Amino acid sequence: MSRKSALPVDAILPEMIESLRQTPNLVIEAPPGAGKTTRVPPAVLGVVQGNVIVLEPRRIAARLSARRVAWELGEEAGGTVGYQVRFEEKTGPRTRLRFVTEGILTRRLMSDPTLKGVDAVILDEFHERHLDSDLALALLKRLQQTRPALSIIVMSATLDAAPIARFLGYCPVLRSEGRMFPLSIRHMPYSPESLQVQVRKAVELLLREKHSGHMLAFLPGIAEIRQTMRECESAARSAGLLLLPLHGDLTPAEQDQAVMSSLTRKLILATNVAESSVTVEGVTAVIDSGLARIATYSPWTGLPTLQVGRVSKASATQRAGRAGRTALGEVLRLYPEEDYLLRPQQDSPEIARSDLSQLLLTLRVMKAGHFNEVDWLDAPPAEAVELAESLLDQIGAKGEMAERMSRYPLSPRLSRILVAAIDRGVGEDGCRVAAILSLGERNEKSDLLEALDRAPSPRERQHAEQLLRAARLSGKPRHDDDALLLSVLAGFPDRVACRRSGSQIMLSNGVTAEVAGAAHGCEFMMAIDVEDRKEKPMPLVRMTARIEPEWLLDLFPERVKESSTVVWNRTNERVEQVNALLYDKLVIDESRGPAPDGAAADLLACRALEVGIDQFVEKELLDQHLARLAFAGFDAPDIPQTLRELCLGLHSFGELKNAAEGFIALLEQQVNGRLLNDLAPLSVRLASGRQTKIHYEQERPPWISSRLQDFFGMTESPKIGPNKTPLVAHLLAPNHRAVQTTTDLAGFWERLYPQVRKELMRRYPRHLWPDRP
Repeated sequence: MSRKSALPVDAILPEMIESLRQTPNLVIEAPPGAGKTTRVPPAVLGVVQGNVIVLEPRRIAARLSARRVAWELGEEAGGTVGYQVRFEEKTGPRTRLRFVTEGILTRRLMSDPTLKGVDAVILDEFHERHLDSDLALALLKRLQQTRPALSIIVMSATLDAAPIARFLGYCPVLRSEGRMFPLSIRHMPYSPESLQVQVRKAVELLLREKHSGHMLAFLPGIAEIRQTMRECESAARSAGLLLLPLHGDLTPAEQDQAVMSSLTRKLILATNVAESSVTVEGVTAVIDSGLARIATYSPWTGLPTLQVGRVSKASATQRAGRAGRTALGEVLRLYPEEDYLLRPQQDSPEIARSDLSQLLLTLRVMKAGHFNEVDWLDAPPAEAVELAESLLDQIGAKGEMAERMSRYPLSPRLSRILVAAIDRGVGEDGCRVAAILSLGERNEKSDLLEALDRAPSPRERQHAEQLLRAARLSGKPRHDDDALLLSVLAGFPDRVACRRSGSQIMLSNGVTAEVAGAAHGCEFMMAIDVEDRKEKPMPLVRMTARIEPEWLLDLFPERVKESSTVVWNRTNERVEQVNALLYDKLVIDESRGPAPDGAAADLLACRALEVGIDQFVEKELLDQHLARLAFAGFDAPDIPQTLRELCLGLHSFGELKNAAEGFIALLEQQVNGRLLNDLAPLSVRLASGRQTKIHYEQERPPWISSRLQDFFGMTESPKIGPNKTPLVAHLLAPNHRAVQTTTDLAGFWERLYPQVRKELMRRYPRHLWPDRP
C-alpha cells in the first residue's frame, strides 16, 4: 500500500518517463525539498526492465533514502528496494532498486564491467563532485559504447546542468520546482569565541525569539559535535530540547532518532551529511557554521585527509534550504555577509585536488587504459596523475597484486599493507593497523607498535572487525612485530627515514623533518603520518615505525644503489673515500677508507686553495718567484694545477705541509731555467766581490741591498733583464740601515756622498771612508 504525499518533482515524472523512452540519458535539476531522491528512482524502475542503481554521496543518505522509498511503497527495506554501503547490505532476491554509496558501484564495475542486469544508474547530488562519482560517470559513459540502452540519469540541486548534458551527448535537461517556505537569513558578526560557544549563543538567541520548531546546526565534524553537545547541554535541558548528534558513524537507529518526526523539540548537531539527500523532519531553524571537513590529499602520507575549510555558496544554500521544508524558516550564519560574498560559487571537484591513486588502481584492475584514455567530465591534473602512477608502481600495484588490493575498501597504501600482512601471517594485526591509519585520528603515541598496544576506540574496533570479515580472517591474531612492520613498509616504501640528531630525521627523498613526541632509539624508521606546517620550516612526523636497513635490501633491491664518493673530513683535515649503500637519497650503510690518488689530489688541492696557499707555502718565496717570472716576461704559472701535482700521493693537510717545500721547485720546472736565470738572475756580484741577492716584487723594479763599502768603485747600478733594467741599490750603513736608495751611483758619489761621508765618519770612525770611493 502506497503512502505517498504529493511532492513538487512529481510534476515532471511523466515528462521524465517519456524522455527516457526516447533517449537513455537525462539531467534533472531539482532544488532541495523537491523530492527527487525518493520519487525519481521508483519512477525509473517502471520504465526499465532490469534493475536500477542509485548512487548517493553518503551512507546515511543511501540508508534513509532506501527506507523512505520502501516505506512509500508499503514495504520494508530489503524487498523491492534495498541499500548497500561499505560493510553493510540490506537487499533480497526481489530487490530491483538499490541505493548504494559511490564506491560500491566502482567495486561492482571492477567485478562486473558490463553491469549485467542493471538498466539504469542514477547519480544523485552530483554537485558534490566526489572522486567516485566522477569515475562512475566516466565509466558509465564508456559502458554505453557497448550497452547503448543503459540509462544514465544525473540529479543535482545546485550544479550547472549544461556541461553534464553536453558530456552525455547533449541529452535533455528537466527542471523541477522546489517546495520552499520563505527563509529569513541573518549573518552574525565576526566572533573570536570558540565555535561551540557561538552555536550555544545562536541557540539561546532563537529561544529568546520564541522559536518553536526543531533546530539543525551544521558543524565541521564529529569532534566539534561532541564539544558543542557539552556546551549546549544546559541550555537544551532548560528549554526542553532533545539534543542529538547526526553523522555518518552513528548506527541506523541513532540516525533515525535525529531525522524522524518527533513531538519533542530537537536540537540536532550535524556534519554535512544533512546538507543534501536527507530530509530532517520538522526543522525550521538552521545554524550554519559555514565550515566543513573537506577531502584533500596529503602528498606526505599518500592518504586522504580531511581539513576544515569554508563551504561554498552552493553548500550554504543547501544548508539554508533545510529550514524551509515545512514552515517559515530561520537561518543564522555564524559568519559575516562579506565572508559569504567572497566564497566560491561551487566547491572544486575532488578530481582537481585529491590523490588519484585509488582511481588509477580501479582503472588498472578494469584494464580500462590510462587516465588520458578515459573521457572525464573534468580532466585530472597531469602532475596528480604522475604522482598516482609513481605511488602504485612503488608499492607494486600491478596485475594480480592490484586485483587483490582492490578487494578492500581502503586506500592503495593501506590495502597493500593488509595484503602483505595476510601473506606474512599477521593479517589480524594488519587489519588493526589499516583501521588506525584509515581513521586518521590523532594518537598520543608516536610509535605505531605502541599505538597498537593501547585499547582501541569504538570506531577503530568496528573498522578493524569489518576488515577482518572482508579478509575472511579468524580474528585470532598471531603477533610478530617484524612481520607486521615489514607489511607496513610494503605500503610506505617512500617514507623511509633515518635519525639525524635529537628529534630531526632525514627522509629518503632528502627532506629533513621533525618527529613529534618522545624520541625513540631506532635509527631507521618509516615516517607514516606526516604533515606540512606552513608556520615551521620542517614537516612534522606524528607517527613512525621502526625498520631494519636489511629489510630494504630484501624488499626493494632495485631502490638500493652503491655509491663511492670522495669527501673532505673537516675534523681530521684529510681526504677520504666513502663507500655507501643508498636507499633513494638515504645512506643505510657506509665505510670510509683512503681515496684514490687522483681524486684525493683534486680535493686536497681545492681545500688548500680555499684556506689559502700561504698556509703551506712561504708567502715571501712564492711572491718573489711570481714577481721574478713577471719581470722576465714569462707567463704566470698555473698555481692550482701545480698544487694538484704536489698533492699527488698526499691525503691530508699535514702531509701537504711537509711536502710544500718542493712547491717552488715544481714551479721552476715549468719554465726554461737557463733563460730565466739570464733574464732575472737570483743574485749579482758587486765590485767588492760580494754576491748579493736580487729582490723581485710585483709592479716594482728589482732591487739589491748591501753595505755602502761593497759599492765602492761602481759608477753604475747593475742592469738585468731583457730591457737592461738598472737594479735599485739600497746602500746600507754599518748598522744595516739604508743611507740611500738609488739607481744612479755616479750622481750619488758626486752630490750626496760628501755629506753622507761626514756623518758616517762621525758615527763609525773605525771604518774607512775614502774621499773618492
